[in-house]
Amino acid sequence: MDRSIARQCIGVIADTHGLFDPSIVEHFAGVTAILHAGDIGDSDVIRQLQQIAPVFAVSGNVDDFEQSGYPRVRVIRRAGVTIAIRHILHGRGQLTDEARQWLDSTQPHICVFGHSHRPAIEQYGGTILFNPGSAGPRRFSLPRGVGVLTIAEGRITPQLIRLEDSVGSGTTKDRTSRSKKGAST
Repeated sequence: MDRSIARQCIGVIADTHGLFDPSIVEHFAGVTAILHAGDIGDSDVIRQLQQIAPVFAVSGNVDDFEQSGYPRVRVIRRAGVTIAIRHILHGRGQLTDEARQWLDSTQPHICVFGHSHRPAIEQYGGTILFNPGSAGPRRFSLPRGVGVLTIAEGRITPQLIRLEDSVGSGTTKDRTSRSKKGAST
């Protein structure tokens, strides 16, 4: 890992389900990129995120996976760190066999994921597994949230950020249509 690269902060979001919470603008102020781990729900969410920073997105089950125009998985490098992005890693609360095989072959430093709506910071071998939780409409009894990755001197520090349970009026979109690819990176 190249430790000489300057510090970077990266916004992490998942499971928006067509909702863009205006508080994200403040939480992601100063980030150099945003990772969206799927279940976008509406391409307007990506367009609004792109007003903050470049967006690297993957599709989720709500997006009809590749039908949305976004890939199922993505691997990028930032500040000397390999970051994998994938919507589904767990099934019934455990890493799926497919996810284990993919992580073993990809060997990222960190994998950002979503789907469960449960915020989590876990470890699998040498890989940090980071789920920021859902930034979309509140579901079940789970908190809403986003995350920030700070990469400095070769170290990755994930941070969970809790969002308010409800969002001001006029920001929720009741969408049944699927996400379409916008001008994403």
